[in-house]
Amino acid sequence: MTEEPSKNPKPRRRGIYLLPNLLTTATLFGGFYAILAAMSGRFEAAAIAIFIAMVADGLDGRVARMTNTQSDFGAEYDSLADMVAFGLAPALVMYLWALNGLGKFGWLAAFVYTAGTALRLARFNTQVGTADKRYFQGLASPASAAIMASAVWVGIEHGFDGKDVAWGACFITLAAGLLMVSNVRYSSFKEIDFRGKVPFIALVAVMLGFAIVLWQPSLVLFLLSFGYAISGPVLTLTQLKQRRAKRQTGHTDKDE
Repeated sequence: MTEEPSKNPKPRRRGIYLLPNLLTTATLFGGFYAILAAMSGRFEAAAIAIFIAMVADGLDGRVARMTNTQSDFGAEYDSLADMVAFGLAPALVMYLWALNGLGKFGWLAAFVYTAGTALRLARFNTQVGTADKRYFQGLASPASAAIMASAVWVGIEHGFDGKDVAWGACFITLAAGLLMVSNVRYSSFKEIDFRGKVPFIALVAVMLGFAIVLWQPSLVLFLLSFGYAISGPVLTLTQLKQRRAKRQTGHTDKDE
């Protein structure tokens, strides 16, 4: 006699993937610690914590793809962690270091940056699967946070008082926030194949790059992040000129 199947089967328990979400938690913790450090006046530690959060954020997605552990939960959790680590944390660190002496201008600049991060992440999430993966539309939030954190780090290492460079810090904060919500295109570097073979000289170049970063980490990271921020407008203008040149050439060919 066969047993009848249960009419009320037990619901299947759902879980989450541990490794990528641990890295996302590290991103969230880096932003949280940066805020605590800034509130205690340890701005250099706050800036370093943001960069550590960037490293964890760069690893979680790659680990998820390599181990085939992508999930909707992980994507949503990653966005929330990014909002804290690359939105709230850099804005509050910059505000407590330099912007609080500017009154309304200071907190407005910090809010513009925070809102820019939220809008950037929301736009990115809605364009997943449709946007050109070779480019970012607007400055990515980790790159924007790198500008903010490295600027504070450079100021601390060179003995600048935040109040003395408050207007410069205000400009950096506003520019970083507005670039995130702009239509400026930035290279995503996703077309680089890290699993492919490279010439031996490439490994030597990477080693030299690490040596340069370790020599003056704050200054080198600031120059790299600032250079990347500038590369977007340059890339966008170059592509616009190329399109106009093609259109003009097309019209000329038709006229002939």
